[in-house]
Amino acid sequence: MPNILEIIPQRVPLIDQRTGLVSREWYRFFFELFTKIGPTTFSIEDLQVGPPALDALSDTQQAQLLSLTQGQMDELAKQVQALALAPPTTPHLRNRAYGTFYDTTTQTAAAVNTAYALTFNSTNLSNGVYIGSPASRIYVEQRGVYNMQFSAQLDNTSGGSHLIYIWLRINGTDVANSAGQVRLKGTDGELVTSWNYVEQLNAGDYFELMWSVNDTSVQVLSQAAAAPVPAIPSIILTVTDNISAYQD
Repeated sequence: MPNILEIIPQRVPLIDQRTGLVSREWYRFFFELFTKIGPTTFSIEDLQVGPPALDALSDTQQAQLLSLTQGQMDELAKQVQALALAPPTTPHLRNRAYGTFYDTTTQTAAAVNTAYALTFNSTNLSNGVYIGSPASRIYVEQRGVYNMQFSAQLDNTSGGSHLIYIWLRINGTDVANSAGQVRLKGTDGELVTSWNYVEQLNAGDYFELMWSVNDTSVQVLSQAAAAPVPAIPSIILTVTDNISAYQD
């Protein structure tokens, strides 16, 4: 049986209203006190049945009971009072982290086969996840397993077949096996591409979505609203903490 004296009991009535008996939590608490106070000539069965009558006990047993009542019950009462005044302990659940971000500008590459970071200039929702500086960096405030999902509108402004590559970078280091390749064909060949990553991040870490093209006619396109269609961001990013856990 666990050491109940080291655990603050739940705030429950001493008597269970359903049974009329001492509640299970208080019974376990007093049982642990009994075992720590001993040894005595009383058994746990005696306590379960009820306090013995004094006239049914021997002189030695009466002396032991009176000694317990007068000497140690005061200390017991102090302990019970301290437990009643102590605040209950509850597990501390951390807040769920999340963020949704987007960019309202068209992003272009100045040179081929060069790594660029996709940037964000707008925040829709944010709790524990935020845009840093530079605006390509997305920071997290707490340790967790994060789902990072994006969608980007790609555009090819010239003829031919051209490629764009997108991958994940964490704290300035490319993540192995995180890249994807998309091929755009023909003038004004537009395509919305999307996928997601699930990664372990520590508090204060940041990540970026990197991109590169084999022709500068490929861009990440933003378009203004045109009735009845609302505006189209060049990229939309959603970040959620996938694991709900107790605070470390």
